[in-house]
Amino acid sequence: MGLLNQSEQSYYSGSSFGNYQFISITDIIDNFMATYVGEDKLLPKTSKADVSFHAHRALQELSFDTFKSCKSQEIEVPANLTMPLPQDYVNYVKLTWSDDSGIEHIIYPTSKTSNPKPIEQNSDGDYDLTAIGTLTNGSDQIVLDAEYTDIAVGMNILSPNIPTGSTVKAVSTTSSITTVTISNASGVTYTGTETILFTTTSGDLLHQTETSLVLTGLSWTSGEDKITTASTSDASSVKVGMSVSHEDFPSTTVVIDVNGAVITTSSNATDTGSSQNVNFISYTKISDTWSKYKSTTPSENNNDDYEDDTYWPSHGERYGLEPSHAQVNGSYFIDCATGKIHFSSNLSGKTVILKYISDSLGTDDEMQAHKFAEEAMYKWIAYGCLSARADIPEYIINRFKKERFAETRKAKLRLSNIKLEEITQIFRGKSKQIKH
Repeated sequence: MGLLNQSEQSYYSGSSFGNYQFISITDIIDNFMATYVGEDKLLPKTSKADVSFHAHRALQELSFDTFKSCKSQEIEVPANLTMPLPQDYVNYVKLTWSDDSGIEHIIYPTSKTSNPKPIEQNSDGDYDLTAIGTLTNGSDQIVLDAEYTDIAVGMNILSPNIPTGSTVKAVSTTSSITTVTISNASGVTYTGTETILFTTTSGDLLHQTETSLVLTGLSWTSGEDKITTASTSDASSVKVGMSVSHEDFPSTTVVIDVNGAVITTSSNATDTGSSQNVNFISYTKISDTWSKYKSTTPSENNNDDYEDDTYWPSHGERYGLEPSHAQVNGSYFIDCATGKIHFSSNLSGKTVILKYISDSLGTDDEMQAHKFAEEAMYKWIAYGCLSARADIPEYIINRFKKERFAETRKAKLRLSNIKLEEITQIFRGKSKQIKH
């Protein structure tokens, strides 16, 4: 029985070109169950679930080292010089940028910079957010000495004359002075000024904020997720992802859309507000290290053809040159914490191509193996099933371990796609005498 189930006309009229070179993981599992599992076979009693698990693991491992990577993305580098990692990203093969002729130029990684988490510090260098506040006996209102847009609803508030366990209930800023309402006012028995410490409820260190601002004259309706600003220009300063700090909104509320003068939030308001002011805080602060890296013109921008009075006479004297820096293609680093690639400033606006490795388990359509590696898949599954059983002799496990290694090596050689004619053509330009 042939493997082709469609005519040539229907194949060329469709869009699934080249699929014959692959075999689906479902077919591999079914073939393995029919060949290796059953009475008087290698695995008399093995469930299909076990076979499926080891088949998926085999596909992952072979995708990392043996299969050719066909995954790629192309973007134009935006002004913020970052690129999110793809959804099914595991590791990168290379990054390049394409010129006006469509020729790709390799971009080299830099290991001399990063984007660390910027920790909030006060003027003394301590990892604290402190303010001088004026307390009033019996009042839940604390007037601070300046504007503090980083203070958010839900923060813990600590001071000798404030009840233990008090939190920020509301924040209001008027005329560049912030007033904090605390959740517990019954224990405030002091009138005067003192230093107040604000901390997160989780106990984690505060990180510097990218942007924090206060908008006044806002209104909303209870049970709705819309905030109406006084003007469109006010709303334009609010960005998607900012935290909304107000007592009428849950502490986890963020901005999900800005349209004209209307801000849409992730949670509904618990009460109706009119002529209110709200703190909008963005906690995605970029570090000073990353800010300096992206704002500096990198040394790669110093194009020089070396045909001048400085370099031309220096025959053989440019020793010690670092190859990764002796290029004009730019550089990048990958921030694993945020899942973004950060580029140097000379790549802004360029078309960048990311070629990367996945584990071939992202979607049902890509869960397939090349037929050059089909036998390697069977050996991987057999070894996995045998090594997981307690009643299999060690010499059988070792035998299949060796067969798995041999088949994987054979698959890698096949998929390397080395052609004698192509090698011969290359050697013709290397002063090599080739007989063929």
